[in-house]
Amino acid sequence: MKPHAPAPPVVETDPVRIRELVVAARRAGRRVGFVPTMGALHAGHASLVERAAAECDDVVVSIFVNPKQFGPREDLDRYPRTLAADVALVGGKGARWVFAPEASTAYPAGHATSVVVAAPAADFEGAVRPGHFSGVATVVCWLFQVVPADVAYFGAKDWQQTVVVRRMVADLAIPIDVEVCPTIREPDGLAMSSRNAYLSPDERRRAVALHEGLQAAAARWREGAEIAVVEEAIRAALMARDIAVDYARVVDPDTLLAPGPGTAAVALVAGRLGATRLLDNILLPPRV
Repeated sequence: MKPHAPAPPVVETDPVRIRELVVAARRAGRRVGFVPTMGALHAGHASLVERAAAECDDVVVSIFVNPKQFGPREDLDRYPRTLAADVALVGGKGARWVFAPEASTAYPAGHATSVVVAAPAADFEGAVRPGHFSGVATVVCWLFQVVPADVAYFGAKDWQQTVVVRRMVADLAIPIDVEVCPTIREPDGLAMSSRNAYLSPDERRRAVALHEGLQAAAARWREGAEIAVVEEAIRAALMARDIAVDYARVVDPDTLLAPGPGTAAVALVAGRLGATRLLDNILLPPRV
């Protein structure tokens, strides 16, 4: 006999209803995993849902294009909305529920509260995109109230975002665990991202320079090079492919400040190809 196909996930738009479902599941002793997304899902998101399904009894995936994390000159209007395909994808990976609210549900008339996570949000994306992380923290905090799961899963590609979310959870005593899962890559090493779809064929070929730069940085790190040399290896790879460098830095993975002697670090990079910004990072092990 052929195995039964998984049941399609139930799509909920009402925050009261999804909260009732999650609370009831947890009261019944079921472990609930949560994967917050903005839709336009790809294999990277699918890996988060698979991880959640492997570790939890029930999985909720939110699909919400959050307007508050887009700047005035950014791509909110052209951000892809592919709800039907997204629901089919996560259903095949084990999601039980999809929470897909409207913007007016998350931000009703009179909404006046924002969450600001100061220190880890100040540099890098926070400097390039003022207000971005307040938008992220505000919506994630709201989602964690609406979907009171046991554990939430985020991808490591947006490393600074994971630091901001973990800091917010700790500071506000939100009772949820945060799991950061490995970046999923294309065969040539480019980190999977919804924004890869914006790249022209030429830009797509050049975009692999982010991964190449990080690999070069990791090699310099293992050789014991000074941090400035490690960072220059990233910049050189991007500049060789005519990619504008927003930043290329080596920092402490938890504080995003300068790493201490002998500690682990993370190399962060952001570059621009035409109108598209891409991010990537690589963890660097402790060295003597």
